[in-house]
Amino acid sequence: MSIASLKAKGVVPLSSKSAVLHGWVLRFNVQHFFRNEGGVGNIECTDDPQDQVLGILHELSDDALELLDAAEAYGYGYDRITLDVEVDVMVDSYASKQSQSQTTAALTYVGMPDFIDNNCLPSRRYLNIILDGAIKAGLNQDYIEQLKIQPVLKPKNYPLFVPPEGEYPTFDEALLTKYPLYTALNGFVFDMSDARPHHEFLKGFFGGKDMTLFHLKRLDSSNNEETIDDIKHNHLNSIQEAYLNSFLNEYAVEYCYVGRFNYHCE
Repeated sequence: MSIASLKAKGVVPLSSKSAVLHGWVLRFNVQHFFRNEGGVGNIECTDDPQDQVLGILHELSDDALELLDAAEAYGYGYDRITLDVEVDVMVDSYASKQSQSQTTAALTYVGMPDFIDNNCLPSRRYLNIILDGAIKAGLNQDYIEQLKIQPVLKPKNYPLFVPPEGEYPTFDEALLTKYPLYTALNGFVFDMSDARPHHEFLKGFFGGKDMTLFHLKRLDSSNNEETIDDIKHNHLNSIQEAYLNSFLNEYAVEYCYVGRFNYHCE
């Protein structure tokens, strides 16, 4: 629901309006790839007309679909389906305009069975982004209040990431691209070759790239203006540093450390 979150994925809606999906409920039971992020959003069918999910219907250009599919791990973490949602439209009625409900087909993402875990809770970061989108879109206040009391994942107190001792190579952007199963984060490089099956999608998404900006732009405090120079010159604030450190610890659990990443090579 967050316009800022969509922009971080390279997607800018042509137009947006609030919408209601009847007979479904909101869940946070899709496992994030990394355990520090808990569960992320999902919708589940109940066939009870009293149940509903409030959200935003975005009109997008055709080329946005590929970007969304990549960001939502289409075919791995999420499937993409078409559902009918209800929107309010303004219609001419004699000399005035009136609001009238209309049903329209919309694409949406639903969690794949292998990624569903009903014990998951969303991170505070993730829920803040959902809330920000709901508030700015002017969704029903009762719905927003229910989102506000949604339980969240208790944050883990991560130690400062320290790479293992030993001699390791240093990579730059050009060299990293030659290793399609290596990925970098905040100055460190990891090998994803032996990652667990749930990370198979990330091998293609992260492989051969530095993912530091990717993570920074997904913070609930992000303004989408972070740059590689902020990383090069250590202009990150304490919240950004702590967030990256949590992922460095999780990368070290999921992947194998293989070296340093140099941001200063031209």
